[in-house]
Amino acid sequence: MSRPLSNCQELVVATSNPHKVRELSLLLIPLRIPVLALPNVVDFTPVVEDGITLAENARKKAIGYARQVKRWVLADDTGLEVDVLEGAPGVHSARYAGEGATAAMNLAKLMEQLNDVPAEERSARFICHLCLADPEGNVVREVHGICPGIILTKPIGTAGFGYDSLFQVAGMKQTLAQLSEDQTAMVGHRGHAARALLEAWHAT
Repeated sequence: MSRPLSNCQELVVATSNPHKVRELSLLLIPLRIPVLALPNVVDFTPVVEDGITLAENARKKAIGYARQVKRWVLADDTGLEVDVLEGAPGVHSARYAGEGATAAMNLAKLMEQLNDVPAEERSARFICHLCLADPEGNVVREVHGICPGIILTKPIGTAGFGYDSLFQVAGMKQTLAQLSEDQTAMVGHRGHAARALLEAWHAT
């Protein structure tokens, strides 16, 4: 049986990505508890992200790291889905150009894949799945957030990371890489997911 959320005094984010830790720590300020990165003093066994969906990968990371650190763990798995590519890169977003691919390599591959695709067929969405597990590795909450938009023909903006500079947010003339932290928190996929988590948290 999982522990009640009232027992959670701090959250460990199951990622080595400092951008995600910072973004989630700001989004989850209303919880009034520390939001921390995985402790670097622990010799972890990396959780293999071999799930066939983003939700499955988030779940695997939350359970796997919670059991190792014996603390409450929040795991995030995020992907970009492009309609004309039948949902690719999706669950493979971080390694679209191959294992060990850099963000620049992934961007280059996406631009190449969409090279002859007209603007009206470049619809896409970012999806963020969050999974919260208690110190025993029991899943306590699962939520997701979606940010719709289109893929541009060239990167614009210097903020953000990953595919953000190619992704123009629906209803806006800016990419995620052109937005401030406050704007991204309002319209971005991780912001929507975080607010869903806060709502579920306070509903208990």
